[in-house]
Amino acid sequence: MQTFTHWQGVPVAARGASVAMGNFDGVHLGHRRVIDTARAQGPLGVVTFEPHPRAFFAPDAPAFRLMNAEARGHRFEKLGVERLFELPFDAELAAMEPETFVRAVLVEGLGVSHVTVGADFRFGKGRAGTVTLLQALGARHGFGVSVAELLETEGGVEVSSTAIRTALAEGRPRDAAAMLGHWHRIEGAVRHGDKRGRDLGFPTANMGVEGLHLPRLGVYAVLVDILTGPQAGPRWGAASLGVRPMFGENAPNLEVHLLDFEGDLYGQHLSVALVDYLRPEMKFDGLDALVAQMGADCARARAILADV
Repeated sequence: MQTFTHWQGVPVAARGASVAMGNFDGVHLGHRRVIDTARAQGPLGVVTFEPHPRAFFAPDAPAFRLMNAEARGHRFEKLGVERLFELPFDAELAAMEPETFVRAVLVEGLGVSHVTVGADFRFGKGRAGTVTLLQALGARHGFGVSVAELLETEGGVEVSSTAIRTALAEGRPRDAAAMLGHWHRIEGAVRHGDKRGRDLGFPTANMGVEGLHLPRLGVYAVLVDILTGPQAGPRWGAASLGVRPMFGENAPNLEVHLLDFEGDLYGQHLSVALVDYLRPEMKFDGLDALVAQMGADCARARAILADV
């Protein structure tokens, strides 16, 4: 997959794509419908924005993203996207009138052949651009426009990033996965931590969760893909997402214990899929009780993952 981080300077060979356009937070089944509709029209591209426009307009609001840009890019690649146009959402882009965005970005910059959006898509300054306006501008500038209808679950619930956030916040990762079409994943580099897990016999890979919507804090059975380094590949694990109440006040992070694994993962990138919620965070009466519970968590995770 080719990735471009601006609409200017796109080479001639990358122009002419049929693009799915949107924020695609989570890349859920509704987003898949948009992408699959675009796929039928020509070389498949995606136009998305970084940071998410909501983060640009409300930088101090609580974290809401389901995916960071790295995880979103990996998901696009798995879906067969050939060209990713990850446009910088800044003051310049935010101030563009809808007509200017279409002309300067989509036509002159990217040279799109076709654009597919969801039925609720809005664009341009003040979100003034509607699907109807996009269709009219596409006709004027010589590219086609398709509109993918919103998707509902069998129970009549609209598949949306908001519904997925709710499922995760309530500790229901399988319900979230049913709407996503894939496991909810947290991706990033392994950081140095306090190394308490190693001292307790359960070494962990520590990852940051800054800027992400936090699922329910607690312990999860997880599937782990080591994305980089000599030990790259799939693994099973048990992970604690939280603030480590046994050890004072801490910022939330993800601590992943890989089952049946030995090795140094510092600096490597992991993709951690939340499969099942095992229990909430707890404060134990001493380290022996904590170690016993960690052993039980790992045994339960192993049993769950054997059936995935």
